[in-house]
Amino acid sequence: MNFKTFIPKRFRGGGPVIPVVRLQGTIATGNSPMSQTLSLATTAPMIERAFADKRAPAVAFAVNSPGGSPVQARLIYKRIRDLAGEKNRKVFMFTEDVAASGGYMIALAGDEIVSDPSSIVGSIGVISAGFGYVEAIGKIGVERRVYTAGENKAVLDPFQPEKKEDVERLQSIQRDVHKVFIDMVKERRGDKLADDPDLFTGAFWGGLQAKELGLVDHVGDMRSFLKERYGDKTELRLIQPQRNIFGRRTAAGVIGGTNAEALAAAAASGLLGAAEERGLWARYGL
Repeated sequence: MNFKTFIPKRFRGGGPVIPVVRLQGTIATGNSPMSQTLSLATTAPMIERAFADKRAPAVAFAVNSPGGSPVQARLIYKRIRDLAGEKNRKVFMFTEDVAASGGYMIALAGDEIVSDPSSIVGSIGVISAGFGYVEAIGKIGVERRVYTAGENKAVLDPFQPEKKEDVERLQSIQRDVHKVFIDMVKERRGDKLADDPDLFTGAFWGGLQAKELGLVDHVGDMRSFLKERYGDKTELRLIQPQRNIFGRRTAAGVIGGTNAEALAAAAASGLLGAAEERGLWARYGL
């Protein structure tokens, strides 16, 4: 009988065990049965657990996200960097199908970024999109009534004509957010960045070209890269998220209410969220 089988792997000797966290989905607050998103609330428990093992020489993250909320992306980035500093742990980021916009912002938390040759990387910019229904409601006989206290409470109302000053106000905010993003890229990537005029225009590239531009450090895959770096006996330990009754991840593993009204509301919200999520992935042909 091999008594080693009764000993936890981490006490058996051999190669190092590296925790792996998968960050998959669009970036936004809130989840529904039909859509899974990344936010600090949904990712923090896994991130904390990944950094808890004092024996691990590094923590690895697999990023697969077309972006979303810049606030949540930066909060996830900051939590990873804070823990990396507190625990004195090296961080590796591995991009999968796409690490664009907020997805790339999260990837910046890596001390080294490794891209698949076919990953889509970049999109360092800010976007807001919507629809205008000014003429539509008139055609179906609907009268729009809006009452506000404060002249700017109804800015960019999709049922009212667009105002130049409202658009300028939005674009001013976008420029501020864009500058924050650019500063993060320059701080983390430094002199690795190529002198390319398209770098901060919102353009995106494949993994090979992203390496030439200095947006990533290496081209490869997680298992091969980490075994080459830490030895053939290196083991990867996936940090599993907790699940709710729909099989979706939860922030704290708490199962919410299951009454019919709550489920119906969640389903309706989920349809809208799923459509928005589909649009983000579709921007990159995915």
